[in-house]
Amino acid sequence: MNDTPQADWDPRSAAVQDDQRSAYDAMRETCPVAWSDYMHWSLFRHSDVIRAVEDHATFSNVVSNRLTVPNGMDPPEHTAWRPIVEKYFSRDRVDAFEPVCRGIAAELIAAATDPAAPGEVELMEAVARPFAVRVQCAFLGWPEELSEPLRAWVTRNHEATLARDHGAMTAIAGEFRNLVHDTIAARVAAGATPETDVAVALTHETVHGRALSEEEITSILRNWTVGEIGTIAASVGIIAEYLARHADLQAQLRADPSSAERAADEILRLHGPLVTNRRVTTCPVEIGGRKLDEGARVTINWVAANRDPRVFDEPDTFRLDRDPGANLLYGAGIHVCPGAPLARMELRVCLEELLARSRAITLDPNRPATPAAYPASGYGTLHLRIA
Repeated sequence: MNDTPQADWDPRSAAVQDDQRSAYDAMRETCPVAWSDYMHWSLFRHSDVIRAVEDHATFSNVVSNRLTVPNGMDPPEHTAWRPIVEKYFSRDRVDAFEPVCRGIAAELIAAATDPAAPGEVELMEAVARPFAVRVQCAFLGWPEELSEPLRAWVTRNHEATLARDHGAMTAIAGEFRNLVHDTIAARVAAGATPETDVAVALTHETVHGRALSEEEITSILRNWTVGEIGTIAASVGIIAEYLARHADLQAQLRADPSSAERAADEILRLHGPLVTNRRVTTCPVEIGGRKLDEGARVTINWVAANRDPRVFDEPDTFRLDRDPGANLLYGAGIHVCPGAPLARMELRVCLEELLARSRAITLDPNRPATPAAYPASGYGTLHLRIA
């Protein structure tokens, strides 16, 4: 690497973990392309992030030795796989799934706001995490009893990722492969069909004229599970916390629920649920005044980019009239999240149900929220009073 750099920042420091957004904002303004031993090169400005995600010939998505379909692929491999994945998030599928999603949200919120619990709830444990994992199981067509194994798997995967424990990460990946294998076999034996079970449907897909391998199916489901459960749970907490601090927005959205989806996107621009993605350079490149060698590991910081004042006027201000095309909540370029339509629907429904089943949502002044640790975002705990 050119003149092996001194560390510009420590992403694992207590200061960063206590307030990730402020730390990333500071790096964006003082050292927008920064080096750390943990993340190597990090990009914090919107323009640099856009450049990296749109120039896939220079900033490759093939960052792991483990098969990652399709987000860990570059064209032409990515081009062949993307349509296979996108069909599962079509508007028809998402619309058909909405009543199931709403039923799960309504059940969890009703239980969390039971009058016997005097309106106090720890939202992450009572609503956000169970909503994310139950909705994922329902979308896949899997039985609800798989919710807890999936939830535990995502937690262990996050812990191993933070620790960079490659041995644990390999073992956890093996656990998920076994879970997928056993679940598909059990679902087929129980009479599941491609119409009722997404994993079974994937066994009927073809690419390059052949059936998908078990490794490829596992990779697709692992990508959906890690991405969906972790970010949806974080998003629910972030949205609820913001509403609790802004009674005026609660009133506005109760009066005009049609703004719920745009409101969720803007809240999550302010406080992103997904912190980073990775790339690797395919050739020497200069970006943000830094010279990177071929093979340099690059971390894209979505949270900082989505709060960049060069793109968003008054970036800390909630506004429904912002250009949605500038919001990188679901990424950009050829790797933009294929599950965005499903995620937007899930968050809109959860927001609508939370407001419809309450008159007022406030923070518990005696129990402040605790932040989640990287690679997660949002809150570890979130105590609310719901009337």
